[in-house]
Amino acid sequence: MGDALKDAKALMDQLRSAYNRDDLRASASLLSQLKLKLTLLPALPPLYQQSATAQEELLLARDVMEHAVLLSVKQKDEALFERNYLQLRTYYTDTRSVLPASVNEPVILGLNLLRLLVANRIAEFHTELELLPEGLDENPCVNTAVQLEQALMEGAYARVLTTRHAAPHPLFAHFLDLLMRTVRDEIAGCSEKAYESLELKDACQLLMFTSEAELKPYAEQHNWEVRDGFVYFQRPQQQQPRDRMPSMHLVSQALGYARELERIV
Repeated sequence: MGDALKDAKALMDQLRSAYNRDDLRASASLLSQLKLKLTLLPALPPLYQQSATAQEELLLARDVMEHAVLLSVKQKDEALFERNYLQLRTYYTDTRSVLPASVNEPVILGLNLLRLLVANRIAEFHTELELLPEGLDENPCVNTAVQLEQALMEGAYARVLTTRHAAPHPLFAHFLDLLMRTVRDEIAGCSEKAYESLELKDACQLLMFTSEAELKPYAEQHNWEVRDGFVYFQRPQQQQPRDRMPSMHLVSQALGYARELERIV
């Protein structure tokens, strides 16, 4: 075993330990060191040099990049998640025939689908679905994202709340919270237009809050008034009516043009 591979495996053991104890700072530092070590391994893309340790190098690199993706979720950094996922995807597609399946793959693919859903990148969401390996769409981590997309398209927002409390993996909580925030803001905007006021208990149910204490800070952010057991909405500004188009003038002008064209012909 080469020195570069030996050193990388030792660092990987340290990364697993730091990640499992939620030491994000140590994990990020070790991950940076590992990514540098990976550049010394010739079996990795784009070279793919064949050697006695080629499969071991590819497995190590995949493990490193999987931890990079999962760590970015713990760090709540969506941009970093995307960069790391794009690097990892090579190992899921180009090396699938030479490496055993990874237990982390369904989790990471499900997280990526959720990320696209939160960002409203629906076209990319469906593209990723088409690229899923056969049978993986039935995995709970992947199927959860599919069911959520269907619920959003149908306007069945209550199912988003249900999923939040029954997530198939703890790391899903971050993206589900972001999705709930987006859904709640959409409901709030509709409520302002539909109602002048609502009872607090009804507003909590509508906006998917579990208590009035959770609702009140949200109401303050939207300049709603909470008093006497009711929420009074701040109605959106009414648009000023546009000036009516001078229809008779336009008709008269069009007829004038028609008469002039007849004279010319």
